[in-house]
Amino acid sequence: MNAGMNRQEALALLRQYNSEPFHLQHAFTVEAVMRILARELGQGDEDFWATVGLLHDVDFEQWPEEHCKKAPELLAPAGATEELIHAVVCHGYGLCSDVEPELEMEKVLFAADELTGLIWAAAKMRPSKSCKDMELSSLKKKFKDKKFAAGCSRDVIRQGAERLGWELDELLGKTLAAMAESEDTVAAEMAALG
Repeated sequence: MNAGMNRQEALALLRQYNSEPFHLQHAFTVEAVMRILARELGQGDEDFWATVGLLHDVDFEQWPEEHCKKAPELLAPAGATEELIHAVVCHGYGLCSDVEPELEMEKVLFAADELTGLIWAAAKMRPSKSCKDMELSSLKKKFKDKKFAAGCSRDVIRQGAERLGWELDELLGKTLAAMAESEDTVAAEMAALG
């Protein structure tokens, strides 16, 4: 699959519409998780998966009320392919989009996007401020606590696991491992922004 742009162009597009450190860190995190899961699942489209992850919330910071609806207007003129646009739009299925995830990559993004927010919130509560030393059992406790990171939809995460045909624990474990593996890379990306 072809994104229609390289990483440098995708990053420039992201930065054009996003400046909040929280949103940029989330974009880098989802990019890294998507790359790692593409490799782990033997997809071979690692760059495409990563680009979708990087740009999935391109419209959220400036147009939160039009999230997933504004994205095509921003992506198409920048050269994004239909595949990239479809993947970005469908990650908000049921919340802000009626475009359903169809491909495995789209289902992974749908599931992992919300979950990365929950894991990051859990990591910030740890003495290490890291997910590298987080156990799956600790994450599961946070997941079950509906008051913790209440903005992260457990229903979307569960639906994501179901769409993939995975047990919830598998989704939690794979995403946690990918975030732990990529944590230093994401920190370096944030530091590079100045």
